[in-house]
Amino acid sequence: MLSRIARAAVAGALLCFGTMAAAQQYPTKPVRLIVPFPAGQATDLAARVIAEALGKEWGQSVVVENVGGGAGIPGMVAAKNAPADGYTLAMGTSAVLVVNPAIMASIPYDPMNDFAYIGPVFRNPLIIVATEKSPYRTVKDLVEAAKKNPGKLNWGYPGAGTTQHLTGELFKQVAGVDIQGVMYKGSAAAVQDLLGGQIELSVDGIGPNLPHIKAGKLRALASTGEQRATQLPDVPTVAEQGYPGFSGEGWGGVVVTKGAPADIVAKVSRDLAKVMNDPAVQDRLVKAGLAVDNMPREQWIAFAKKTHATWGDVARRNNIKLQ
Repeated sequence: MLSRIARAAVAGALLCFGTMAAAQQYPTKPVRLIVPFPAGQATDLAARVIAEALGKEWGQSVVVENVGGGAGIPGMVAAKNAPADGYTLAMGTSAVLVVNPAIMASIPYDPMNDFAYIGPVFRNPLIIVATEKSPYRTVKDLVEAAKKNPGKLNWGYPGAGTTQHLTGELFKQVAGVDIQGVMYKGSAAAVQDLLGGQIELSVDGIGPNLPHIKAGKLRALASTGEQRATQLPDVPTVAEQGYPGFSGEGWGGVVVTKGAPADIVAKVSRDLAKVMNDPAVQDRLVKAGLAVDNMPREQWIAFAKKTHATWGDVARRNNIKLQ
């Protein structure tokens, strides 16, 4: 007869084998992909591209479920409370994973400990944009004008506590300027006031502004990410214009409820990386106004932790708090 230790070892080996077998067969049923924002937003568009690609890879449906409202909190709570079997994934973004904890006193989920980070999908490039009639053509022009007229210039943000808001505040901090922020309820309203001349500047995403930039009605002064935006390759970054290391942009990727089997997490990560290298997938993301993000998983996790610290510091320095 086997000793107790031997029986435990055999049982452990069988359990390990069973888990590996389950991961190799995964998924054996439809997978749920929670998007913590309404349909039609950038994260939703990216999720649908990825859901279709993974569905083809797996031979199983990946069903996108929009749980919008509440700054993305209800969607992330739904993901947190889902069974930890790997069959409920979620789109984790900079807004819900690093901005919310930076600007809110408390949230009902822990972005760093309630989820396993699977892999990145997109960056949402931001730009500093001016009206065509404004005198600003470069970041230098803007900074010189702001220093000559402290507190007199203003620019629009598509909402308080957004990544755009924090990026603008970070720029002011780094450049040593005082520019007043005008809060709008979304990009559409900010773009409308830019076109109407009510404001001269904004910090916003590329998508809502790109048609007007191409039409010559608006002028992009800089992109705020680490790299030039694919959609605006001739527009230099803030870092290139005198502020090395500057970076502020939205981003998103796939996370899963903490406790999901490690082998399944690893398989989803490998499969996501595979579809993210598909040129057709990349082309669809770029056409949606996004930048492709296919950095390795561990690098993405480190990046998320870094931006978590950065936005926390910006929020504290500028006393940005939302209820």
